[in-house]
Amino acid sequence: MAETKVILTQTVANLGHSGDVVAVKAGYARNYLIPQGMAFAWTKGAAAQIEAMRRARLAKAVATREDAVAAKAAIEGTTVEIAAKVSESGKLFGGISADAIAKALADKAAVDPKAITVEVIKTTGEFPATVALHPEITASFTVKVVAE
Repeated sequence: MAETKVILTQTVANLGHSGDVVAVKAGYARNYLIPQGMAFAWTKGAAAQIEAMRRARLAKAVATREDAVAAKAAIEGTTVEIAAKVSESGKLFGGISADAIAKALADKAAVDPKAITVEVIKTTGEFPATVALHPEITASFTVKVVAE
């Protein structure tokens, strides 16, 4: 299979961060990454662009690291309660999404719903969850689902 090198312009889950040079299947680059604006084709002349992107990412990471530490202190070990409609057997009508969890966490800290990791929630009860606040900082908390 043919692989091609691309330079990521933004963080892509399970692939890399902005400014990283990654080798991906040619079709994935041509049909998804490049049209979506997530990457551009690697060239020898792009080395300066890569370095500029890395410097910008590093400066942003240093600035947000303090925010991530503060957010971790606010979130770590807490319980977030979410009310949902349930059937008589205790099963939810639908499920609890990461967006709903992020909204419930909004009073403690602003988090990206894509950074929240939790098992599929289809019943009432308590579920362990984690949120990636920074590439090196994660916070653990509990999601408690109660009947409306």
